[in-house]
Amino acid sequence: MASSLSPAPVPMELHVLNREKLLKSIRQHLTDTSRPLHGFGGDEQTRYCTDHIELFRQESYFAYLFGVIEPGFYGAIDIATGKSILFAPRLPAEYAVWLGEVKPLSYFQEKYKVSMACYADEIAGVLLDQYKGSGKPLLFLLHGLNTDSNNFSKPAEFEGMEKFETELSTLHPILTECRVLKSDLELALIQFANDISSEAHIEVMRKVRVGMKEYQLESMFLHHTYMYGGCRHCSYTCICATGENSAVLHYGHAAAPNDRTFKDGDMALLDMGAEYNFYASDITCSFPVNGKFTSDQSLIYNAVFEGHNAVIKAMKPGVNWVDMHKLAEKVILESLKKGSVLVG
Repeated sequence: MASSLSPAPVPMELHVLNREKLLKSIRQHLTDTSRPLHGFGGDEQTRYCTDHIELFRQESYFAYLFGVIEPGFYGAIDIATGKSILFAPRLPAEYAVWLGEVKPLSYFQEKYKVSMACYADEIAGVLLDQYKGSGKPLLFLLHGLNTDSNNFSKPAEFEGMEKFETELSTLHPILTECRVLKSDLELALIQFANDISSEAHIEVMRKVRVGMKEYQLESMFLHHTYMYGGCRHCSYTCICATGENSAVLHYGHAAAPNDRTFKDGDMALLDMGAEYNFYASDITCSFPVNGKFTSDQSLIYNAVFEGHNAVIKAMKPGVNWVDMHKLAEKVILESLKKGSVLVG
């Protein structure tokens, strides 16, 4: 089935506003801690260098501030002036033969709405020229722990860094907090990612037939979100679990690749979400592959559904996340006890 949706417009002003939000927050932090309003914030992404390069996806903090889709870029924001600078890789002429047109710096300045665009091999010189204070310029570099993966973001490195003072503790927590609250422009992209993903889930439900492979459900989802939504990336690896696989939280990875043939009477648990211009959706749903619940399946499904509805009803600004989790558990347990699945 075709889609009633079309890819949402992506205004670069979204990233301009994100940079302004960071500037306001970091300036306030420096004022509160009686520190001078001088310094540069910088992020980088790493370029993969095997002979087969995976489809590039920009590092999220860098994408939040600049919206850059190309690899090899650096970015800096002058805290004193608010000036934003992008540093593009200096590409050889043969790049055009293999990978496409070599764009001039003016292209990136206009496309990403930044104050300046320079080459990445000029970073040290450009930043030193921009700095108007005394002593070594200070660079606030992105370095912090992702508590989901337990991986640290990698601070930027470039030739000439010894000419600068560097600071690793300030930028990450401030920028992370900036990303928590979304602007209306960001919300529009998130809404589209959710809308096209919801539509894709419904399309999968329509086409499911007993005897299919789990990866066929994944394929249908990916096709719909890319074909009609322009979503070239997913937010995470698709989980298309049926039968006992549904009990595995992160099923679908390389060692368990959504490859079971599902049977009549199985439940499917599908956890799939498209990503659109760096903004994500995350949708999980469960349904019987033959279209008919057994009494036990219906009881448990409705217990979860009642927990879901209770949270939606109670959710509002100021409500604690943990309290919502406990509310869902309480309602689900009450339903399972009423259905004699649990006793106590």
